[in-house]
Order: sequence, then C-alpha cells, then structure tokens
Amino acid sequence: MSLLSTQKLSRSFGGLKAVDNVDFELESGQIHALIGPNGAGKTTFVSLLCGRLRPDSGKIRFGGQEITRLPAHERVALGIAYTFQITSIYANLSVFDNVALAAASAARRPNGNRDVRAATHDALERTGLRSRASETAGTLSYGHRRLVEIAMGLALKPKLLILDEPTQGLANSEISDFKNLAAGLKQTTTLLLIEHNMDVVMDLADSVTVLNFGQVLATGPRETIRSNPAVQSAYLGT
Repeated sequence: MSLLSTQKLSRSFGGLKAVDNVDFELESGQIHALIGPNGAGKTTFVSLLCGRLRPDSGKIRFGGQEITRLPAHERVALGIAYTFQITSIYANLSVFDNVALAAASAARRPNGNRDVRAATHDALERTGLRSRASETAGTLSYGHRRLVEIAMGLALKPKLLILDEPTQGLANSEISDFKNLAAGLKQTTTLLLIEHNMDVVMDLADSVTVLNFGQVLATGPRETIRSNPAVQSAYLGT
C-alpha cells in the first residue's frame, strides 16, 4: 500500500529547477533509497516532503491525505520524521534528554504515548544507546551522534523516517551497525534513505529512485536499478 506519493512535484530556485515534475511513490513497510549525484535535487525533494520547503507546483499525499501545504510540524504530527544530513542534536544535553525532548513532542499529540520516559528508553534501546543515556551528547563520536539523531526520530513514533546521508562520516564498523539497525527498524517504520554509499543501498533498499538534474532517471527494485545501463554509467561507475 502506498504510504507517500507525489504528482508532478516541482521547485525552482531562480532559473534552476531543483525538482522538476517528480512523480514518486513509497510503499508502506519498505526501505526506499533515493540516490543521485550532488546537485541532483535529493535534499530539496525530501525538504518538500517534510514541509521545510513549499513546492512551486504539484501535490504530495501521505497516508491517503493531501499534505502539500501543511506546515512541517503538522506533518510530524501525522507521522513524518526527518533526520538532517548534519547532526542537529542538543550538544550540551545528555543523550537521554535529547531523545526525551522528541518523545515529549510526540506525547503532546492526540492519542500520543504519555509515558515519555518509557518511549525514550525504547528509542535508546532500539538504537543501542541505552548505556550512553547519561553521557553529554556533544562528547560522543560522530557515529554515535548520528545514532542519537535516529533515536530522536524514532521517539517521534513516525510512520515514515527520512534519513539524510545516515552513513556519511561513519567508519566501516559503524556502517555495518547502521545496516543492522535499519533492517530492524523496517519491521515497524517505513524508511526513506538519501544515500551515496551504493553498498548500503544495494544491501538494504527494497526499492531505489535515481534523481538526475531534478528529474527521475529510474525507479524500481534494487536489482533493476543495478542493471540499468544509464544508472551504471552515471552513478555506479561501470
């Protein structure tokens, strides 16, 4: 079942069409990867999805509801969480308090989980951070700060979690841990990954969409994308 879709979605900056008439569909229960070179429009596209930017034209639907003009906080309330490419944690607060802030935000929704502490511990447990709950977030390694950001996203209890370059700057061992985490998250949360690491994409993604100059070059199962000659030439180096 389609969880999120766009029809003819467009956004320009001056004369540059960053997103150009994009039709997109994300199935519930999938890990869907969004790939393409720098400047392809990936971050602009997901910024449109989460409400950080307004489209010039086109429509966005989420869970059967049109959300094209909804502000970002209302989309969060509907179940869209977006973690940023550069970690946006509160460096001076503890890991627990960072995640608790997100859990408290979720608790304020109608029918939200009022037990903020339990929701916080659950998100920390799922990301392997429970033993670091009392540590100051800004003192953590880069990889662990990324995990804090993911835990904050999970504490919002999203239906859709958008991860922007989650493996950027991670060591190989941390990338392996992330892949295990993402595979586990898929059981309860649909994931949209913006990712440059093709090994991660091909190991995790059920479906892949390739953007090029703001347009969809190809979309489909990862095996189809891997064998697509245009994608091989442009992005896979073969």
